[in-house]
Amino acid sequence: MKFAYIRDHRELFGVGAMCAVFGVTPAGFYAWIKRPQSPRAARAAELAAQVSAVHQEVKGVYGSLKITRELRHRKTIVNRKTVARLMQTLGIRSKVVRKFRIQTTDSAHANPIAPNVLAQNFASADAPNRVWGADITYIATDEGFLYLAGVIDLYSRRIVGWSMDDSMTTDLVEDAFNAALLSQKPALGLLHHSDRGVQYTSARYRQLLASSGVVASMSRTGNCYDNAMVESFWGKLKTEMVYHERFTTKAQARAAVFEYIEMFYNRKRLHAALGYLSPEAFEARRVG
Repeated sequence: MKFAYIRDHRELFGVGAMCAVFGVTPAGFYAWIKRPQSPRAARAAELAAQVSAVHQEVKGVYGSLKITRELRHRKTIVNRKTVARLMQTLGIRSKVVRKFRIQTTDSAHANPIAPNVLAQNFASADAPNRVWGADITYIATDEGFLYLAGVIDLYSRRIVGWSMDDSMTTDLVEDAFNAALLSQKPALGLLHHSDRGVQYTSARYRQLLASSGVVASMSRTGNCYDNAMVESFWGKLKTEMVYHERFTTKAQARAAVFEYIEMFYNRKRLHAALGYLSPEAFEARRVG
């Protein structure tokens, strides 16, 4: 397997350098390459190429389990142990998950607080556009912080609306919510759950929810589990993309967030809780 990798990447890295890395000799490599390849070796080389391709496509986000699931979606029959072994041989692994902690909630205000209608009953989101979760996070750039407001559909974990701005204003969360309304057009009675931040409790935002026929629900003080699905998404965004990049400009961060949400997370990223489907595929299966 090491020799197969060296063969497939020799124009990129050079035979001598890769032999040194893998602890083999160039003579052994060239002797191997002259031998006819057995069907088993050919199969292993093909699988290694597919594993490497998936790993690159998802930018190192997936471990062996999700790469296995992705290959099965592509009609390749393989088990997780084989994928894990190939990843080890190829020297690739999923990105290291880092702990994160965000503090974007300003609850030191006298605005009215909506009751905790959701009460962690996430199963009540049994169809699209029944329950939405909303929250704010931030991304550091060399030009300063960029704030991101998101709206997630708790049924499919799909991000249905989001917006970015230089400051945490009511405009930021209104733009994200309006984007979700425009794209989803939910029926009356949608439940909107958020924290007690000043943006979500502002008169303007409460009026926006009421005029849209949306029921407001808010978390208890300091209880992140009440809005767990949004917090989970922020964690994925941070550990799979943000922590592995340095954004010199806010424009770069905006472009990276767009690519992560719209091109990868909503359309491609597999979720164990969704039967290893992406949010869009999970919703499409319901329609189908």
